[in-house]
Parts: sequence; structure tokens; C-alpha cells
Amino acid sequence: MNLSNLQPAAGSTKREKRIGRGQGSGHGGTSTRGHKGAKSRSGYSKKVGFEGGQMPLQRVVPKFGFKNINRKEYKGINLEVLQMLADKKGITKIDKQVLFDAGLIQKSTMVKILGNGTLTTKLEVSADSFSKSAIQAIESANGSAIKL
Repeated sequence: MNLSNLQPAAGSTKREKRIGRGQGSGHGGTSTRGHKGAKSRSGYSKKVGFEGGQMPLQRVVPKFGFKNINRKEYKGINLEVLQMLADKKGITKIDKQVLFDAGLIQKSTMVKILGNGTLTTKLEVSADSFSKSAIQAIESANGSAIKL
């Protein structure tokens, strides 16, 4: 086998449909567009969402709620996860990089530490936000909660 005799697998390629190249091609005459009407002519395009005169779905379904453009989306990390990380890796300083390396967050994720679980290790935790119960638990274990 060499470059001069390479070819695609049998049945994997299909011939191009040559439209408007005479009657012998099988696609001459109306060029597969049918007879007359707007759809047979060049430049035709129906409006997006047009449903043939039926009331379109975006007009039938009512508006609902709104999207707050100033919303901040946080990834919640519980204290039990921090305790598990501290036990597993022997870490006393937890920040976004440690959480990223552990596969818990993405690089650009904003992190909020939540108070579910117990904390027995003294930790220095850096995050974008903390719940009141998380701050209380971290400080009761003689640790510190640093807001970024």
C-alpha cells in the first residue's frame, strides 16, 4: 500500500447531486424545487419561527420571570469536603487552586463555603464567599476565613 493507491472504503462516499445541469443529470428543469411558488425562486427565505400562518409558539407561550444580568453564580463547597481534603493531603491552607487541583471546581468558578459537616482541623480557608455557619465553624476550630 502507498499514497498512489489510497481510496475511501466502499460505500463511505456518495456522488454530489449536480442540480440544474440539464435533463440528463436527472436534476434539470425545475432543479428539484417543484413548480412555481416562492420556494422555487432565488432569494426565498421564510421568517424564523414562521409556522405557516398558525400562531407561532413564541407568541402562544407567555413571558415568565426575568434574567438578572448582575447574578453571581457560586459553586458551593461544604465543610465536610474541606475536612476530607485536609485529612487526605495534610493541607492546612485551602484556596481556589487547591480546590481546582482536587477537581472540585473550574479555574473561573466563584466559590462559596457552606456550613454542612463538621470541621476538626485548624484551616486557613480563602474563598469568594462564606455562609455564616461556615465562618462560625472555621473560627471555632481556631482557623481563619479569608474573603477574596
